[in-house]
Amino acid sequence: MRLYNWPSVTVRFYKYEGLGNDFLIIEREDLGDVQLTTKQAIALCDRHLGIGADGVLVLDVSAPSMHVINSDGSVPEMCGNGIRCAALHLARRAERQNLEVDIDTVAGPQPCRVESHGRTGSVTVQMRGASLSPGDIGLRSEAPWLDEPLRVANHDLHVTAVSMGNPHAVTFDDVGEARFELGDALQHDPRFSNGVNVGFVSEREGNAMRLDVLERGAGWTQACGTGAAAAAVAAVETGRTKRGAPLSIRLPGGALTITSREIGQPVQMEGPARFVFQGEVEI
Repeated sequence: MRLYNWPSVTVRFYKYEGLGNDFLIIEREDLGDVQLTTKQAIALCDRHLGIGADGVLVLDVSAPSMHVINSDGSVPEMCGNGIRCAALHLARRAERQNLEVDIDTVAGPQPCRVESHGRTGSVTVQMRGASLSPGDIGLRSEAPWLDEPLRVANHDLHVTAVSMGNPHAVTFDDVGEARFELGDALQHDPRFSNGVNVGFVSEREGNAMRLDVLERGAGWTQACGTGAAAAAVAAVETGRTKRGAPLSIRLPGGALTITSREIGQPVQMEGPARFVFQGEVEI
């Protein structure tokens, strides 16, 4: 498969998915001196003219690190579903059923534990501690937002702002189909200087809840790992659930188990990842 009409390099790619959030992994070592450009990543992710994915993960295998490029070319600080896929790939490459590895990201190192079962695996990630500080979120506010009352697109909304290394706005208001309009309005709210991922929690029962996430750079996705973590943190910090209690976060693509303790301490995410197929592409 050829994407461009200028001198190219052939690289191997590996398609993975975590709860339907799908990625193309390209090993940095395979790129050699070539830098994957934004335009190339966008073309690879195109579901009609390319391979198709929510993002590209450039993975350094020898000194594990992950660089994420979203399908629109933007670069997030961290991707929870992506890091589970990266960890499973490292386990498969090492031919290990069990692997513990720290993967470096823009948001810092993320310790991962993999239980691999061939093409599939369960991955537990100790994600960096959450922050409610407006400065860490890129929020233009003097105080943290915890159920902050807002008027958004002619709706009254209560929003909690959380950083998981990337910014999130979470609401527990049941807005139904209005989430599509509200998500777009919140994502482009000028009070978030770097934009924001928007999570809508509904159907709460005990330690389980439903979550729909509008991601920066990827739109409405089947799942968002950092979004699930942010929702769990928001639930704890607003008194909706007990600190340290495992929460089942049900996303359109499936469920993640999230445990949030004290602010600043690691937030644990446990969920699946799956290898789909591999191939070669000229870029």
